[in-house]
Amino acid sequence: MMKLRQWKRTAAIGLSTVLAVTSLSGCRFGFASDPDDENDTVKEEPIDTSVDTFAYDESLQGTKITLLNSKAEIQVALEKMSKIFEEKAGVHIEVMPVTEGDSPYTKVVSMYNSGNAPTMAILDTTDVKALADEKALVLDGEDWVKEAGNYATEIQGHIFSMPLCVEGKGIIYNKKVIEETLGRNLNPDEINTLDGFKALLNEMRDAGMEKPVSLAKEDWSLGAHHLQYLYETYDGTSEGAAKAVEDLENGQLKVKDYQRVSQLLDLFDVLKEYNVAQGDPLGADYDEMAIDLVDGKTAFWFNGNWAWPNMQEAGAKSDDEYGFLPYFLNNDPDDFVNTKIQAAPSKQVMLDGQQASKEQQDAAKEFLNWIVFSEIGQQMLVKTCNLIPAFKNNPNEPLDPLSRDIFEKVQTDRTYNAAAVVPNDHWSVLGAAMQKYLADRCDREELMDAIQNYWDEQ
Repeated sequence: MMKLRQWKRTAAIGLSTVLAVTSLSGCRFGFASDPDDENDTVKEEPIDTSVDTFAYDESLQGTKITLLNSKAEIQVALEKMSKIFEEKAGVHIEVMPVTEGDSPYTKVVSMYNSGNAPTMAILDTTDVKALADEKALVLDGEDWVKEAGNYATEIQGHIFSMPLCVEGKGIIYNKKVIEETLGRNLNPDEINTLDGFKALLNEMRDAGMEKPVSLAKEDWSLGAHHLQYLYETYDGTSEGAAKAVEDLENGQLKVKDYQRVSQLLDLFDVLKEYNVAQGDPLGADYDEMAIDLVDGKTAFWFNGNWAWPNMQEAGAKSDDEYGFLPYFLNNDPDDFVNTKIQAAPSKQVMLDGQQASKEQQDAAKEFLNWIVFSEIGQQMLVKTCNLIPAFKNNPNEPLDPLSRDIFEKVQTDRTYNAAAVVPNDHWSVLGAAMQKYLADRCDREELMDAIQNYWDEQ
């Protein structure tokens, strides 16, 4: 915790953190258009409310609580959930969005300072870690903890938040395009080494698709989504990621001695070689990458399940066959990185342990239990919010193919749960260094020096 306080505002370079800084950077990290635009027409997924076996606490009726939401794309969905919950439980929830231009951490701290703390707050894991000691309610004994399994985050031996959802990333593939190009069926599970992936790319090239890969040039993609594998793949756990970060920071681990660095650059070099924008990699357009993948100009795109709205806007359908390949780092089929994809909780729900009344805390706990254990809450988390559940008892499959693929991999132990906490300038500083490498404006040794220099300065 002291390390976190010394950094003051750190950023988890997991998926959700990059999403959280969208308003600060002016970039779009998860969607090509406003997901809550009232002019958009969205197909409403029906929720079956005929079965409801959840036991509501009648003594909580009339209680009013608040929820601070930092995940903008589910604001409308959360309002719908809270309305149904109020009809069932008699508890009113005001869902308050983090406004554009505000950081969730700054917002929640200012609310505490003004004596108006939210009863619940949807935050990044790194923010929960920074606030847990003084602000959060301990949730160790809650029934949902066992359903969350290793997705429940421990901080100093306690549970201070509930994982709201899981997000994952890897190399997205368009199965139909690949099979039509090659004239044969594709079994993604047969590709379990970097050489196997290179062989597939070569086969695509020989069949007429010379550059089958899209590679984003944004610093947040390069400096966070790619480079976070350096820490996440230390041993595939968040604890291992923390050790990698700590060892790099204190000098016990040197960049040129850490094999994951050269392995990551081996894959990145392959992606560069087959990049459809190889002639001008820093001129690549993010939205066009979704169009290229859907239209079949390319077949692979390194990204996460948050890219689905871009792909849907480009014409992808929910019954299309898209999925994720691992981020191949070497040629050892027994190395977990070559057979599993990274998937971790991207947002946490923290309950106020400082200013809320006991009645309000109990109402907030009931809402969390309702999400996890009620038939209605389980459906709405997946169908209304379009999230991948972090709880093994939720039987509802996600609606889009990217989220479905991650959900299936989670259920079959083909994911690893790891997220790193690093200084908040990591993705911008090292993202810029990666951009130079992407554009061949520096070589591998110079890039490694830049990464080493970054950690030497911490």
